[in-house]
Amino acid sequence: MTGSNKNKVTVDIHHRKYTVVGQESPDQIKMVASLVDQKMDEIRYAKPSFDTTQLAVLTALNTMNDYIKLKQDYDALVQSQRKEDRK
Repeated sequence: MTGSNKNKVTVDIHHRKYTVVGQESPDQIKMVASLVDQKMDEIRYAKPSFDTTQLAVLTALNTMNDYIKLKQDYDALVQSQRKEDRK
């Protein structure tokens, strides 16, 4: 990754500012940060007693669970398409 391809964006997640550096577009970085912030707010609403660390861990667990489900669905779809293509 070269320095010229990096974008640096300051985002707000759970009332804290973070500087994120990545190859994704600034809009993509902001969207991801917004989704993380929303998920933390959802969990905070359900469990107001949780501290920031607990919220962050549960947000990560929920996000990875969603990712794994989507990946499994995608893999099944690709496998199904390959079977159809062989016919």
